[in-house]
Amino acid sequence: MRSLIFAGIQRYSLFSPNHVGNDAAIFSAVAQYLKENGHQVNMYTEQEFLTNSLKDEKYIFTMMRSKASVRKLQKLEEKEDCFVVNSGHGIENCTRERMTTLLLENQISHPRSLIWDTNDGVPEALIKPVFEPCWLKRADFHAIHREDVTFVRTSAELQEVIAEYALRGIERVVINEHLKGDLVKFYGVAGTDFFYWFYPQEGNHSKFGLEEINGAPSGIPFSEEGLHQLCSDAAKVLDVTVYGGDCIVAPDGTIRIIDFNDWPSFAPCRQEAAKAIGGIIIRKVENVGL
Repeated sequence: MRSLIFAGIQRYSLFSPNHVGNDAAIFSAVAQYLKENGHQVNMYTEQEFLTNSLKDEKYIFTMMRSKASVRKLQKLEEKEDCFVVNSGHGIENCTRERMTTLLLENQISHPRSLIWDTNDGVPEALIKPVFEPCWLKRADFHAIHREDVTFVRTSAELQEVIAEYALRGIERVVINEHLKGDLVKFYGVAGTDFFYWFYPQEGNHSKFGLEEINGAPSGIPFSEEGLHQLCSDAAKVLDVTVYGGDCIVAPDGTIRIIDFNDWPSFAPCRQEAAKAIGGIIIRKVENVGL
């Protein structure tokens, strides 16, 4: 295969809460893989991409997340011949409201959910019994601060926290039912055999410590093949190649995805993931014909 020039656009540290080093490490490992396979990689910060034009790179891999840079990436994809992993549209699909809507519309196993304007109170009849307790999450983006995802125990508390979100300028929220069971974190690369799961509490892997709500895992049996297939289906619906997220395994073994992200840190499996990500990027480039 001919030698190619890639643009690698990194993630702004604001969008790597408590995982700046891990996010940078997986991105650097993928860039190194591409270099070791005979390709050139020009690295850019997310801010550099937003304020400047790329050189002549037609092949892009990126962890960017800011709304402005994702919008610019989408326009680049739509107007010019280029190849991108993950696509700007896939990145946007992983923001909370779009993710929730797409997963539910496509019958991907997910908690029962409401999408609500913070200017409006939630009628008591909608809260009980499904959403007491529940999780309240900002709808417009990923969690940047601990306060962007809140565990709520009562309907009165829910109304109070929605009002707090409104005061913070968050106009819409997603309300997820609370699911009992084992919390499982997963990482995958669509189009490859790579898939990795673990219990985040056992690996001491946490952004905001919210894993404590579900408690220590009890080792509920579940189908690993079924989890991989569920995540592959979600990745296809959301149009992302490099992904990760969280799910709950119910006492009966039922699996529901509670979060799905574009290009996470892969911290417990970085080297294996970098090979899978770099490999799928190269294989996809071979098929696009640019």
